[in-house]
Amino acid sequence: MARALTLRAAPASGEAGSARRTAYGGRVTAGHGTAAADDGPPAVTAADLAAFLDVRPRLFGLAYRMLGSVVEAEDVVQEAWLRWQGTDRSVVRNPAAFLTTTTTRLAVNAATSARATRETYVGPWLPEPVDTSADPTLGAERAAALDVAVLLLLERLAPAERAAYVLHEAFDYPYREIAELLGTSEPNARQLASRARRHLTVEGAAPAPPARRRQVAQAFLGAARDGDLATLERLLTADVVARADGGGRVHAARRDVCGVARVTNFLDNVRRKYWRGTTIELAEVNGGPGLLVATDRPVTLITLDTSVRGVERLLLVVNPDKLGRLPARR
Repeated sequence: MARALTLRAAPASGEAGSARRTAYGGRVTAGHGTAAADDGPPAVTAADLAAFLDVRPRLFGLAYRMLGSVVEAEDVVQEAWLRWQGTDRSVVRNPAAFLTTTTTRLAVNAATSARATRETYVGPWLPEPVDTSADPTLGAERAAALDVAVLLLLERLAPAERAAYVLHEAFDYPYREIAELLGTSEPNARQLASRARRHLTVEGAAPAPPARRRQVAQAFLGAARDGDLATLERLLTADVVARADGGGRVHAARRDVCGVARVTNFLDNVRRKYWRGTTIELAEVNGGPGLLVATDRPVTLITLDTSVRGVERLLLVVNPDKLGRLPARR
Protein backbone atom coordinates (compact mmCIF):
# COMPACT_ATOMS: atom_id res chain seq x y z
CA MET A 1 0.00 0.00 0.00
CA ALA A 2 1.07 3.56 -0.61
CA ARG A 3 2.36 5.57 2.32
CA ALA A 4 1.55 9.18 3.13
CA LEU A 5 3.38 11.78 1.10
CA THR A 6 5.01 14.42 3.25
CA LEU A 7 5.84 17.67 1.52
CA ARG A 8 8.58 19.48 3.36
CA ALA A 9 9.16 23.17 3.52
CA ALA A 10 12.08 24.63 1.64
CA PRO A 11 15.06 25.20 3.96
CA ALA A 12 15.69 28.74 5.10
CA SER A 13 18.68 30.60 3.73
CA GLY A 14 21.89 28.99 4.97
CA GLU A 15 20.04 25.93 6.26
CA ALA A 16 21.19 22.55 5.03
CA GLY A 17 18.78 20.87 2.65
CA SER A 18 16.64 18.30 4.43
CA ALA A 19 16.16 14.71 3.32
CA ARG A 20 13.71 14.52 0.44
CA ARG A 21 12.50 10.94 0.60
CA THR A 22 8.71 10.75 0.11
CA ALA A 23 6.12 8.18 -0.86
CA TYR A 24 4.15 8.09 -4.06
CA GLY A 25 0.57 8.17 -2.90
CA GLY A 26 -1.92 8.37 -0.08
CA ARG A 27 -2.81 11.13 2.38
CA VAL A 28 -0.83 14.33 2.09
CA THR A 29 0.51 16.41 4.94
CA ALA A 30 2.25 19.65 4.12
CA GLY A 31 4.13 22.02 6.33
CA HIS A 32 3.80 25.59 5.17
CA GLY A 33 7.38 26.24 6.09
CA THR A 34 9.29 28.96 7.78
CA ALA A 35 8.44 32.58 7.32
CA ALA A 36 9.78 33.90 4.06
CA ALA A 37 12.62 36.38 4.14
CA ASP A 38 11.77 39.96 3.17
CA ASP A 39 13.24 39.49 -0.30
CA GLY A 40 12.18 35.86 -0.70
CA PRO A 41 9.06 34.26 -2.18
CA PRO A 42 5.73 34.67 -0.38
CA ALA A 43 4.58 32.03 2.08
CA VAL A 44 2.85 29.03 0.52
CA THR A 45 -0.91 29.51 0.41
CA ALA A 46 -3.67 26.92 0.23
CA ALA A 47 -4.03 27.76 -3.46
CA ASP A 48 -0.30 27.18 -4.04
CA LEU A 49 -0.53 23.80 -2.32
CA ALA A 50 -3.65 22.87 -4.29
CA ALA A 51 -1.93 23.79 -7.56
CA PHE A 52 0.88 21.38 -6.73
CA LEU A 53 -1.38 18.57 -5.51
CA ASP A 54 -3.52 18.79 -8.64
CA VAL A 55 -0.57 17.78 -10.81
CA ARG A 56 1.42 15.68 -8.34
CA PRO A 57 0.14 12.34 -9.71
CA ARG A 58 1.26 13.33 -13.19
CA LEU A 59 4.62 14.57 -11.90
CA PHE A 60 5.28 11.27 -10.16
CA GLY A 61 4.12 9.26 -13.19
CA LEU A 62 6.48 11.23 -15.41
CA ALA A 63 9.46 10.91 -13.06
CA TYR A 64 8.85 7.21 -12.44
CA ARG A 65 8.68 6.40 -16.14
CA MET A 66 11.87 8.38 -16.68
CA LEU A 67 13.80 6.71 -13.85
CA GLY A 68 12.26 3.28 -13.22
CA SER A 69 12.64 3.88 -9.50
CA VAL A 70 9.99 4.88 -6.98
CA VAL A 71 12.61 6.29 -4.61
CA GLU A 72 14.29 8.40 -7.29
CA ALA A 73 10.92 9.59 -8.62
CA GLU A 74 9.88 10.59 -5.10
CA ASP A 75 13.06 12.63 -4.75
CA VAL A 76 12.40 14.42 -8.04
CA VAL A 77 8.82 15.27 -7.06
CA GLN A 78 9.96 16.50 -3.65
CA GLU A 79 12.59 18.69 -5.29
CA ALA A 80 9.93 20.09 -7.65
CA TRP A 81 7.86 20.96 -4.57
CA LEU A 82 10.84 22.75 -3.01
CA ARG A 83 11.44 24.65 -6.25
CA TRP A 84 7.75 25.61 -6.31
CA GLN A 85 8.04 26.89 -2.73
CA GLY A 86 11.15 28.85 -3.59
CA THR A 87 9.63 30.56 -6.64
CA ASP A 88 7.78 33.85 -6.76
CA ARG A 89 4.50 32.14 -7.57
CA SER A 90 2.69 35.43 -8.14
CA VAL A 91 4.37 35.73 -11.55
CA VAL A 92 3.73 32.11 -12.63
CA ARG A 93 0.83 32.19 -15.08
CA ASN A 94 0.54 28.42 -15.50
CA PRO A 95 1.53 26.45 -12.39
CA ALA A 96 1.01 23.07 -14.09
CA ALA A 97 3.37 24.01 -16.93
CA PHE A 98 5.95 25.35 -14.48
CA LEU A 99 5.84 22.19 -12.35
CA THR A 100 5.92 19.85 -15.35
CA THR A 101 8.89 21.70 -16.84
CA THR A 102 10.70 21.61 -13.50
CA THR A 103 10.01 17.91 -13.01
CA THR A 104 11.02 17.00 -16.56
CA ARG A 105 14.37 18.76 -16.31
CA LEU A 106 15.05 17.36 -12.84
CA ALA A 107 14.23 13.87 -14.13
CA VAL A 108 16.54 14.29 -17.13
CA ASN A 109 19.35 15.31 -14.77
CA ALA A 110 18.57 12.42 -12.43
CA ALA A 111 18.55 9.96 -15.34
CA THR A 112 21.98 11.20 -16.40
CA SER A 113 23.33 10.69 -12.87
CA ALA A 114 21.64 7.29 -12.53
CA ARG A 115 23.57 5.95 -15.51
CA ALA A 116 26.83 6.24 -13.63
CA THR A 117 25.31 4.80 -10.45
CA ARG A 118 23.91 1.76 -12.24
CA GLU A 119 27.31 0.93 -13.68
CA THR A 120 28.34 -0.01 -10.13
CA TYR A 121 25.09 -1.82 -9.30
CA VAL A 122 25.70 -5.41 -8.19
CA GLY A 123 24.33 -7.73 -10.87
CA PRO A 124 21.61 -6.89 -13.39
CA TRP A 125 19.44 -3.84 -12.70
CA LEU A 126 15.67 -3.99 -13.16
CA PRO A 127 13.07 -1.24 -12.64
CA GLU A 128 11.41 -1.06 -9.25
CA PRO A 129 7.86 -2.44 -9.63
CA VAL A 130 4.75 -0.60 -8.46
CA ASP A 131 1.41 -2.06 -7.41
CA THR A 132 -0.93 -0.29 -9.84
CA SER A 133 -4.00 -1.98 -8.39
CA ALA A 134 -3.61 0.12 -5.23
CA ASP A 135 -1.89 3.21 -6.62
CA PRO A 136 -4.13 5.75 -8.40
CA THR A 137 -1.07 7.89 -9.13
CA LEU A 138 -0.04 5.76 -12.10
CA GLY A 139 -3.42 4.27 -12.95
CA ALA A 140 -4.77 7.73 -13.74
CA GLU A 141 -2.52 8.03 -16.78
CA ARG A 142 -2.12 6.01 -19.95
CA ALA A 143 -0.24 2.74 -19.55
CA ALA A 144 2.36 3.60 -22.19
CA ALA A 145 5.96 3.35 -20.98
CA LEU A 146 4.82 1.77 -17.71
CA ASP A 147 5.45 -1.90 -18.48
CA VAL A 148 8.59 -3.18 -16.75
CA ALA A 149 10.06 -4.50 -20.01
CA VAL A 150 9.53 -1.12 -21.70
CA LEU A 151 11.05 0.73 -18.74
CA LEU A 152 14.09 -1.52 -19.07
CA LEU A 153 14.41 -0.61 -22.75
CA LEU A 154 14.01 3.08 -21.97
CA GLU A 155 17.12 2.82 -19.79
CA ARG A 156 19.16 2.39 -22.98
CA LEU A 157 18.00 5.71 -24.41
CA ALA A 158 19.58 9.09 -23.87
CA PRO A 159 17.66 10.96 -21.15
CA ALA A 160 16.29 13.54 -23.60
CA GLU A 161 15.00 10.78 -25.91
CA ARG A 162 13.42 9.07 -22.94
CA ALA A 163 11.70 12.28 -21.85
CA ALA A 164 10.36 13.04 -25.33
CA TYR A 165 8.98 9.52 -25.68
CA VAL A 166 7.35 9.46 -22.24
CA LEU A 167 5.81 12.91 -22.61
CA HIS A 168 4.33 12.09 -26.02
CA GLU A 169 3.32 8.45 -25.60
CA ALA A 170 2.24 8.38 -21.95
CA PHE A 171 0.97 11.93 -21.47
CA ASP A 172 -0.01 12.93 -25.02
CA TYR A 173 1.99 16.15 -25.03
CA PRO A 174 2.28 17.80 -28.47
CA TYR A 175 5.79 18.23 -29.81
CA ARG A 176 5.61 22.01 -29.46
CA GLU A 177 5.14 21.69 -25.70
CA ILE A 178 7.75 18.92 -25.44
CA ALA A 179 10.23 21.25 -27.13
CA GLU A 180 9.49 23.95 -24.55
CA LEU A 181 9.82 21.49 -21.67
CA LEU A 182 13.18 20.22 -22.92
CA GLY A 183 14.48 23.59 -24.07
CA THR A 184 14.88 22.52 -27.69
CA SER A 185 13.22 23.06 -31.08
CA GLU A 186 10.00 21.36 -32.15
CA PRO A 187 11.69 19.42 -35.00
CA ASN A 188 14.35 18.18 -32.59
CA ALA A 189 11.72 17.12 -30.05
CA ARG A 190 9.93 15.18 -32.78
CA GLN A 191 13.19 13.52 -33.77
CA LEU A 192 14.02 12.56 -30.17
CA ALA A 193 10.67 10.78 -29.79
CA SER A 194 11.00 9.16 -33.21
CA ARG A 195 14.44 7.75 -32.39
CA ALA A 196 13.07 6.37 -29.14
CA ARG A 197 10.15 4.67 -30.90
CA ARG A 198 12.45 3.12 -33.49
CA HIS A 199 14.67 1.72 -30.77
CA LEU A 200 11.72 0.22 -28.92
CA THR A 201 10.00 -1.28 -31.96
CA VAL A 202 13.06 -3.13 -33.28
CA GLU A 203 13.39 -5.07 -30.03
CA GLY A 204 11.84 -8.39 -31.09
CA ALA A 205 8.33 -9.66 -31.78
CA ALA A 206 5.16 -7.65 -31.27
CA PRO A 207 3.85 -7.66 -27.69
CA ALA A 208 0.90 -9.90 -26.91
CA PRO A 209 -2.47 -8.20 -26.35
CA PRO A 210 -3.51 -7.71 -22.70
CA ALA A 211 -5.95 -10.65 -22.65
CA ARG A 212 -3.26 -13.01 -23.94
CA ARG A 213 -0.72 -11.69 -21.44
CA ARG A 214 -3.10 -12.41 -18.58
CA GLN A 215 -3.87 -15.88 -19.97
CA VAL A 216 -0.16 -16.71 -20.17
CA ALA A 217 0.46 -15.34 -16.68
CA GLN A 218 -2.36 -17.49 -15.28
CA ALA A 219 -0.96 -20.61 -16.97
CA PHE A 220 2.55 -19.75 -15.76
CA LEU A 221 1.22 -19.29 -12.23
CA GLY A 222 -0.34 -22.76 -12.19
CA ALA A 223 2.78 -24.37 -13.61
CA ALA A 224 5.05 -22.57 -11.13
CA ARG A 225 2.90 -23.62 -8.18
CA ASP A 226 2.79 -27.26 -9.29
CA GLY A 227 6.35 -27.55 -10.57
CA ASP A 228 4.93 -28.45 -14.00
CA LEU A 229 8.08 -28.04 -16.08
CA ALA A 230 6.48 -29.31 -19.29
CA THR A 231 3.89 -26.53 -19.23
CA LEU A 232 6.54 -23.95 -18.39
CA GLU A 233 8.57 -25.06 -21.41
CA ARG A 234 5.54 -24.71 -23.71
CA LEU A 235 4.97 -21.13 -22.56
CA LEU A 236 8.56 -20.02 -23.24
CA THR A 237 10.06 -18.99 -26.57
CA ALA A 238 13.11 -20.89 -27.79
CA ASP A 239 15.43 -17.95 -27.05
CA VAL A 240 13.85 -16.96 -23.74
CA VAL A 241 16.00 -15.04 -21.24
CA ALA A 242 15.65 -14.90 -17.44
CA ARG A 243 17.16 -11.96 -15.57
CA ALA A 244 17.27 -11.56 -11.78
CA ASP A 245 17.88 -8.39 -9.77
CA GLY A 246 19.16 -9.04 -6.25
CA GLY A 247 21.18 -5.83 -6.02
CA GLY A 248 23.79 -7.62 -3.91
CA ARG A 249 21.25 -7.81 -1.07
CA VAL A 250 20.22 -11.43 -1.64
CA HIS A 251 21.54 -14.32 -3.67
CA ALA A 252 20.62 -14.00 -7.34
CA ALA A 253 22.05 -14.96 -10.71
CA ARG A 254 24.60 -12.34 -11.77
CA ARG A 255 24.17 -13.12 -15.47
CA ASP A 256 21.22 -13.73 -17.75
CA VAL A 257 20.03 -17.32 -18.07
CA CYS A 258 19.26 -18.14 -21.71
CA GLY A 259 17.33 -20.86 -23.54
CA VAL A 260 14.28 -22.96 -22.66
CA ALA A 261 16.10 -25.81 -20.91
CA ARG A 262 18.33 -23.56 -18.80
CA VAL A 263 15.54 -21.17 -17.85
CA THR A 264 13.22 -24.01 -16.89
CA ASN A 265 15.94 -25.61 -14.78
CA PHE A 266 16.75 -22.22 -13.22
CA LEU A 267 13.11 -21.68 -12.24
CA ASP A 268 12.81 -25.17 -10.82
CA ASN A 269 15.93 -24.65 -8.67
CA VAL A 270 14.66 -21.28 -7.44
CA ARG A 271 11.27 -22.77 -6.62
CA ARG A 272 12.77 -25.65 -4.65
CA LYS A 273 15.35 -23.58 -2.75
CA TYR A 274 13.63 -20.27 -2.07
CA TRP A 275 9.87 -20.64 -2.46
CA ARG A 276 9.14 -23.18 0.26
CA GLY A 277 6.42 -21.90 2.59
CA THR A 278 5.45 -19.09 0.23
CA THR A 279 2.32 -18.22 -1.69
CA ILE A 280 2.39 -17.41 -5.41
CA GLU A 281 -0.37 -15.17 -6.69
CA LEU A 282 -1.14 -12.91 -9.61
CA ALA A 283 -0.68 -9.22 -8.90
CA GLU A 284 -1.28 -6.15 -11.00
CA VAL A 285 2.15 -4.61 -11.39
CA ASN A 286 3.02 -1.70 -13.67
CA GLY A 287 -0.35 -1.97 -15.37
CA GLY A 288 -0.10 -5.67 -16.19
CA PRO A 289 -0.02 -9.13 -14.61
CA GLY A 290 2.91 -10.20 -12.47
CA LEU A 291 3.57 -13.15 -10.19
CA LEU A 292 4.14 -12.22 -6.56
CA VAL A 293 5.92 -14.76 -4.34
CA ALA A 294 5.46 -13.86 -0.67
CA THR A 295 5.52 -15.01 2.93
CA ASP A 296 4.70 -12.29 5.44
CA ARG A 297 6.62 -10.05 3.03
CA PRO A 298 7.23 -10.04 -0.72
CA VAL A 299 10.05 -12.40 -1.72
CA THR A 300 10.07 -12.27 -5.53
CA LEU A 301 8.18 -10.38 -8.21
CA ILE A 302 8.20 -12.00 -11.64
CA THR A 303 7.21 -10.03 -14.72
CA LEU A 304 6.65 -11.92 -17.95
CA ASP A 305 7.65 -10.09 -21.11
CA THR A 306 5.15 -11.81 -23.40
CA SER A 307 5.02 -11.40 -27.17
CA VAL A 308 2.78 -13.05 -29.75
CA ARG A 309 5.34 -15.89 -29.76
CA GLY A 310 5.27 -16.55 -26.02
CA VAL A 311 7.30 -15.52 -22.99
CA GLU A 312 10.40 -13.75 -24.29
CA ARG A 313 11.88 -12.71 -20.94
CA LEU A 314 11.35 -13.42 -17.27
CA LEU A 315 12.29 -10.47 -15.11
CA LEU A 316 12.70 -11.44 -11.44
CA VAL A 317 13.04 -8.72 -8.81
CA VAL A 318 14.34 -10.23 -5.56
CA ASN A 319 16.10 -7.16 -4.16
CA PRO A 320 14.12 -6.48 -0.94
CA ASP A 321 14.73 -2.75 -1.30
CA LYS A 322 12.57 -2.82 -4.44
CA LEU A 323 9.80 -5.00 -3.02
CA GLY A 324 8.88 -3.15 0.16
CA ARG A 325 5.96 -1.27 -1.40
CA LEU A 326 4.31 -4.40 -2.77
CA PRO A 327 1.70 -6.11 -0.59
CA ALA A 328 2.49 -9.32 1.25
CA ARG A 329 0.02 -12.04 0.26
CA ARG A 330 -1.11 -15.19 2.03
